[in-house]
Amino acid sequence: MSSLNNILYFQSGLRVLANMFLLFFYTVIILCHRPKLLDLISCQLTFIHIVMILTGGDIWLTHVFESLNFENGFKCKTTFYISRVMRGLSICITCLLTVFQAVTISPSISLLAKFKHKRKTYVIYAFFYLWSFNLSFSSRWIFYVGAFTNVSDSNQMKVTESCSIFPMNYITRALILTVTISRDVFLVGVMLTTSAYMVIILFRHQRQYKHLHSISHMRASPEKRATQTILLLVVFFVVIYWVDFIISCITVQLWKYDPVILSVQKFVTNTYPTITPLVQISSDNRIINILKQIQPLHNQIFKKA
Repeated sequence: MSSLNNILYFQSGLRVLANMFLLFFYTVIILCHRPKLLDLISCQLTFIHIVMILTGGDIWLTHVFESLNFENGFKCKTTFYISRVMRGLSICITCLLTVFQAVTISPSISLLAKFKHKRKTYVIYAFFYLWSFNLSFSSRWIFYVGAFTNVSDSNQMKVTESCSIFPMNYITRALILTVTISRDVFLVGVMLTTSAYMVIILFRHQRQYKHLHSISHMRASPEKRATQTILLLVVFFVVIYWVDFIISCITVQLWKYDPVILSVQKFVTNTYPTITPLVQISSDNRIINILKQIQPLHNQIFKKA
């Protein structure tokens, strides 16, 4: 268990540094330059992952929350509610990212081409709808989560050291599970469909232009690079999501608090917000160029010292 905790510590530290760096970068781009719509979506996804870090029950944050002079029940409801909202937004914004990129690279003769000119309007509407839906849909947890008392007496399922989920009747649990699965399956389906569409477009583009352009020029295309990054993120997300879903189903069926299972689930859940900023940083030429400019300056300072 101690080795698993050490892994979680390392994962938490890496996740915080990568997401904070990326959020700072996107904030500078949005405030000081002319941002792309893709930057706005990516910035929001990064912000969501940072909030997930703050409310996800990480080991090193637990002591901080416990030091606040609030009632345990209030802290449990607040942090669990926000973490569920952010989890829902993570899958929704990732789906929006794939749809947006599919529209961006779609040829002028396709059905998606008519949405290109109003992408900004549609993205703003999507932001408003996705936030409203997840804030309202996750509000059920306010009533079913609270401070942990005694498992043997109340049949609560302990989800952290001090928080638990209260028992639900069969109809309520089945309804919540059905709506949640339907939402997630629909969004994952949209992601996979748009990803397959983008792969087809990239394949056709490569086949059509390989006689006119060099392979190195094709690889330098910003649209192609952004599309490949999003496809990679989708693959990571889908794999991690279904692993997390299987673990969640096992936990709910057993209705049992198991620290090892919850630690493994925490590691799986946090993998996507850890990988996402690393993939974005390594694939964004603007960040790579900044880091290249910083390196000689760092070497000069180090030599003078």
